[in-house]
Amino acid sequence: MSRAFVKEDSDGAAPRYPLPPPDDPGFPLASARALLQAANRAETPSAEEATGYTWGDPRLVREIRRLRLEAIDEQDDRMETLADRFLGVAGQPISG
Repeated sequence: MSRAFVKEDSDGAAPRYPLPPPDDPGFPLASARALLQAANRAETPSAEEATGYTWGDPRLVREIRRLRLEAIDEQDDRMETLADRFLGVAGQPISG
């Protein structure tokens, strides 16, 4: 296999996401954050499995918009871009 496709910095352990219980009101926001963080590390499937949400899930649009605004406030261009991509897959216009 080409070395370009091998994650050399991985320790082999599955990523962990600090998520509250699914019935907790903060679960959707924590899930949205986990999905964006996982996407930043090219590990989206692990976050999808952990959260039960898929990339672009319309149920997380409100939370992703909130995280996008946080990213803008923090001048975190990468997280803003990932939020924009999520919203695009969800079929939502990018605003603000």
